[in-house]
Amino acid sequence: MSKPVEAESLTLTTADGYPIAALRYPAAGATRGHLVVAGANGVPQGFYRRFALYASSCGYNVMTLDYRGIGLSRPASLKGFRMDYLDWGRQDLAAAVEAMSAPGLPLYMVGHSYGGHAFGLLPNHDKVDGLYTFATGAGWHGWMPPMERLRVLLMWRVVGPVIVRIKGYLAWNWMGMGEDLPIDVYHQWKRWCTFPRYFFQDPQMTHIAASYESVRSPIMACNALDDLWARPPSRNAFMSAYRNAGWQSTDIDPRQAGLGPIGHMGYFKAHCQPLWEGALGWLEQHGRTGPAAPSR
Repeated sequence: MSKPVEAESLTLTTADGYPIAALRYPAAGATRGHLVVAGANGVPQGFYRRFALYASSCGYNVMTLDYRGIGLSRPASLKGFRMDYLDWGRQDLAAAVEAMSAPGLPLYMVGHSYGGHAFGLLPNHDKVDGLYTFATGAGWHGWMPPMERLRVLLMWRVVGPVIVRIKGYLAWNWMGMGEDLPIDVYHQWKRWCTFPRYFFQDPQMTHIAASYESVRSPIMACNALDDLWARPPSRNAFMSAYRNAGWQSTDIDPRQAGLGPIGHMGYFKAHCQPLWEGALGWLEQHGRTGPAAPSR
């Protein structure tokens, strides 16, 4: 592998005019393809830096981004900031796909949790030749082990409402739990997590299934068995919506794989590099378009 190069900052403008902060990691050496990283809910793009550098060193032009309201795409104050949770996919991620689409080379996507949700929301998913997603699940507490189920319900029913009432948004950072979330993300996410199949069972969202049924790009969904939020049954409950994509799944036992704990967030930490190798290898083999002749 060639030595990776540093990322360049850029601003994407979405179809509805919102500025999105992104980083582009140019391919080191011959270019094999383009890759967009679709991050998890409330996780800033810097979390994916190690993976992006690795993929760029393997010959991919890689883009990461902060969804609106998160990280460098956050307004001065989240109080009073309004948005639709679905816009992270159908607007923000769609802008990244447009920016990375180019003739002659394949475009792939690697998702994390929400990133697997977002793929079916993309108005331009047909431009993506394959998706490999980690930790995507339906979010319903019933798919979780008993103790995690109680912890999540405590957040949704007790702690979250109090914090939102005080701050005007879900101040996770205030509680030391991660990035703050816009109030609309909180309310929509909370509602959809009450359904075993997420928003596909929401009576107000009956129209959304058609978007997922239109996806034809190959998909692999990888879930670690110690991921309490997205266990295989939860994954299957959500991913079954991609019924025309011929999606596949794989389960990782961290102990047998010698990777150490993974949980819901460990997939993109340094010790999980073997998973990154597997993801890129799968995309090259199963994507609709294999790598073109190297360009320089």
